[in-house]
Amino acid sequence: MHRDLVYASPTAGGERRDLRLDLQVPQTKGPKPLVVYITGGGFITANKSGNLDQRTYVAEQGYAVASIEYRTTSTGSTYRDGVVDVKSAIRYLRAHADELGISTDKVAVWGQSAGGYLAAMTGATNGTDRFDQGDNLDRSSDVQAVVDQFGAHDLSKVADDFDPETKAAYMDPGSFINAYVFGPNSTRTVATDHAANRAANPATYLSRSSAAVILLHGDNDHIISPSQSLILLDALRAKRVEGTRYVVSGADHGDLAFLGDPEAGKKWTTQKVMGTITRFLDNKLRD
Repeated sequence: MHRDLVYASPTAGGERRDLRLDLQVPQTKGPKPLVVYITGGGFITANKSGNLDQRTYVAEQGYAVASIEYRTTSTGSTYRDGVVDVKSAIRYLRAHADELGISTDKVAVWGQSAGGYLAAMTGATNGTDRFDQGDNLDRSSDVQAVVDQFGAHDLSKVADDFDPETKAAYMDPGSFINAYVFGPNSTRTVATDHAANRAANPATYLSRSSAAVILLHGDNDHIISPSQSLILLDALRAKRVEGTRYVVSGADHGDLAFLGDPEAGKKWTTQKVMGTITRFLDNKLRD
């Protein structure tokens, strides 16, 4: 384990802030294919220590797994900053691949919830430099595979499967969704600012250069509408980008122990779910 590697030092909240990553590398011969893990946190937090068991499982299958911090609404940052940060981490890891014992010819991004959204944005924007800022710009930030678990996509419809009160709360100008698109104290919303919503939607950037995607969503998700992954799947198919959607029966929004539901995470840590992820990684990252 390489801990607290500083991969970028962007501005957040008016101050420069070091962004760090933890990297697990199996102790076997040869460079390891790279998977960049992007944690969730409602666009408010980004704790790179999260989901260690799942990350370790993937590392034990022979992958180098980097878990990254990124800027969030807690420092007044927006989705643009988050995508910039993910791409900065990928370029950093490519620039230091030899010393870290990793192979970066093919890279996957794997995210959950807010991290799933950022993973989809990262893979969709292959081939464009719109979100490439900072150091190591001589290295590519393109990825070859995206694992998107219960992420949001079309933010104006993120609560469409829920009751009217919940939908109204998500579309309120002060909601975490609108804060991540427009920044703090904005009165704009993705429900009414269609151009801003399109700019924040991974589907907008899809092209033949975009990475292959697997989408995993629980049909009992109470935080991100399950239809979000179907919306992106339809967009992938329309652009002829490889995509597959898996619905996990009875599953809610990942590990919800922090909300008083210690059982919710179990459906996401089964051999069936984790095996689906690693088989996809094997197919896309290994020759």
